[in-house]
Amino acid sequence: MILAAGLGKRLRPLTENCPKPLLPVGGTPLIVWNLLLLRQYGLRDVMINLHYLGHRIQETLGDGTAWGMHITYSLEGEILGTGGGLKRAEWFFEKKPFLVLNGDILIDLNLTHLIEHHARSGGIATMVLRDDPEVERWGVVETDRQDRVVTINGHGWSGERGKPETLRRMFAGVHVIHPKLLCYETMEASSIIDAYVTALEQGALVAGYLCHGYWSDVGTPERYAHVQRDVAAGRISLPL
Repeated sequence: MILAAGLGKRLRPLTENCPKPLLPVGGTPLIVWNLLLLRQYGLRDVMINLHYLGHRIQETLGDGTAWGMHITYSLEGEILGTGGGLKRAEWFFEKKPFLVLNGDILIDLNLTHLIEHHARSGGIATMVLRDDPEVERWGVVETDRQDRVVTINGHGWSGERGKPETLRRMFAGVHVIHPKLLCYETMEASSIIDAYVTALEQGALVAGYLCHGYWSDVGTPERYAHVQRDVAAGRISLPL
């Protein structure tokens, strides 16, 4: 699933008439970069949630045939947030683990390795994490030495003994989720992070997967300009 329902307020005026997922990056809409990444690793059935200017996204992508994919849409008359958006699309996942990407990021990530890591971990979810010198800016995800998530923004630790030594990382906006996570009541909240915190508090395993490749969000005019420079410099190129 690609999360694409956001309002893009921080990118205005660029997003006044264009939804953020359709902003061109290197001449190609941002969301198409993510579609091609999924296709490169054999993921061809995709759900996209829509709200702000969602009809523009649907008109541009159609049913996905142009990219050799099959796209289904979840239309949100009222924006539901990441938790509510996933819960609404629950039927699409057929009670099987599924991959989620934020629609406003560019990432160089081996999705096959990520999915295999999730299967080995046995966790309720696997969050893709990054080491970043500005981790406080993005929100801190603490992991133990085995890359298991301990807290998210300071919440979630459920151990009776002292908290283990941890590493401070940031969430990269990609995760693999077991359908059991969708059963938490907090999934109806605005952010899926609330469901993660609840799962951690109840002792569930949330695995971490460290990303070493290129990553950038496209959340502000400054970040958008940064991504355009990176593409022009060849730091990242369109997936095959």
